[in-house]
Amino acid sequence: MATALALGLVKSGIIKTDSIVASDVIAQARDSFAQKTGAHVLDNNIALVNKTDVIILAVKPNSVSSVLREIHQALEGKLLISIAAGINLKTLIESTPHSARIIRAMPNTAVLVSAGATAFTCGPNVSEEDKSIASAIFSSVGLAVSVQENLLNAVTGLSGSGPSYAFLIIEAMSDGGVACGLPRNLATQLAAQTLLGSARMVLELGLHPGELKDMVTSPGGTSIEGIHQLEINGVRGAIISAIRAATNKAKTLSS
Repeated sequence: MATALALGLVKSGIIKTDSIVASDVIAQARDSFAQKTGAHVLDNNIALVNKTDVIILAVKPNSVSSVLREIHQALEGKLLISIAAGINLKTLIESTPHSARIIRAMPNTAVLVSAGATAFTCGPNVSEEDKSIASAIFSSVGLAVSVQENLLNAVTGLSGSGPSYAFLIIEAMSDGGVACGLPRNLATQLAAQTLLGSARMVLELGLHPGELKDMVTSPGGTSIEGIHQLEINGVRGAIISAIRAATNKAKTLSS
């Protein structure tokens, strides 16, 4: 995720490569980041924080406490943006100096192709400039929206976990195409492009998904037959249940 964000920032022109620095205790991870982004890398977290004003905390949730203890003093007056899943603002604020400004964000894996969806929420010390910085960072790799923290678990269930649902749907559509005689590569390509185009229509035309669905389902046609089978098999309810289950799991992780 850190690599994807760095690449997005450079590609968008928001920041130059030589203004990005990353730190990792694992040499292989440092080398990979440097090779893919061309940015500077360090093996010392404190040195990194001392060199920059905006820090993105991109570590596993179980590493957050130890990393914040290590860099605590160096975070004085800095902007910290955490993308660690399940770590709430209260925990982040209690683990950092009072003068630090904290933003918590939930991006999804589509940032890898600059088509991500990221929701972020701001701590009490965050300025409008800080908020604009976070928005610019995540907008460089897709959609960025500011939300209240109590909505982040639902964001996790919907867009954070959402790519996995979409991949499953693409795979199922591809299977259906193969079952009807299409070669696997062609079936997968058509399925993925169909979801991509449908998503673009929702975002760019500004019409309700139901209205767009009605535009496709002509009377007595093929689409309404397919939709009938989806409704019979409870696809709509299954997707709603999946998002609710993922949201509830996010709540347990952040409690």
